[in-house]
Amino acid sequence: MIRETKNILVTGGAGFIGSNLCHYLTKQNYNILCLDNFDDFYSEEIKLNNIKSLLNEKTFELIRGDIRDSKLLNKIFENNKIETVIHLAAKAGVRYSILNPTEYFDINVNGTLALLEVMKSNDVKNLVFASSSSVYGNKNGKLKETETCNKQISPYAVSKKTAELLNYSYHVNFKMNVINLRLFSVYGKNQRPDLVIHKFFNQISQNKPVEIYGNGKSQRDYTYIDDIVEAIYNSILYLEQNPNTYEIINIGNDKSISLLQLLTYIKEASQIERIESITMEAAKGDVEITHADIRKAKKLLNYNPSVSLKEGIKLFYDWFKTEKI
Repeated sequence: MIRETKNILVTGGAGFIGSNLCHYLTKQNYNILCLDNFDDFYSEEIKLNNIKSLLNEKTFELIRGDIRDSKLLNKIFENNKIETVIHLAAKAGVRYSILNPTEYFDINVNGTLALLEVMKSNDVKNLVFASSSSVYGNKNGKLKETETCNKQISPYAVSKKTAELLNYSYHVNFKMNVINLRLFSVYGKNQRPDLVIHKFFNQISQNKPVEIYGNGKSQRDYTYIDDIVEAIYNSILYLEQNPNTYEIINIGNDKSISLLQLLTYIKEASQIERIESITMEAAKGDVEITHADIRKAKKLLNYNPSVSLKEGIKLFYDWFKTEKI
């Protein structure tokens, strides 16, 4: 039996995660409304390239606009029977948030509030929100969703945690169904150029030394984009089948490696003998270690990350060589 086609709004849909998700969902019998403001954080050309093959699809519509624009949001919701919202739009970047906290709070908190208000007004109940592992702050060991999270060390992390709290209040007061996905160091095709793996390959391709912040021993739980997309899709299905939901769920790879270890995989994929590096001062706002406990994701979302870091780096490099703008 073919499932009824449903409308999904993806905020930030032309970005890294959003574009990969939109490509996937258009193949799953969903109509996709992609809202993106093409923020100048990085090139608009990159974002347009991310979604160019979708622009002629009947099941895909690109809407230029800002999540803080309540009039635009109301128009979108009034003109479309939206079933689920995937809220990916955000001002990204831990380090940059130290320099401009006001803008981060305006977009990430006020923008989320505007979206929740319009969802409430139009009786749209299902929300999947892209949160971040940065909300945990500096903690060692596997990070569990039950951890007390009140010591974030960057405005970006605080804004994500605040948005989670807003989501909870709308769940309690207006019966919204919410899954907050705490994403861990996502990488893969269409990755933003400022993120570490893309940045390293760019520097290597230009015969520049890679920039190592701190001593290179900081650790991350790198998670390939296809596994992230699967987790978001399974979250949509979970909300469709489970009313009265509010969950916080880690989405990682269940493995944590150092920056120096990461470089060995990059060296192997790029098949170069030696990578030159320069040491930079450790960046403010960056946590030392992230490592996801994903047992809850496995139980609720049937989540089982399938792409190893070694394989994912190779996949990224293949994309980098052919798609780089």
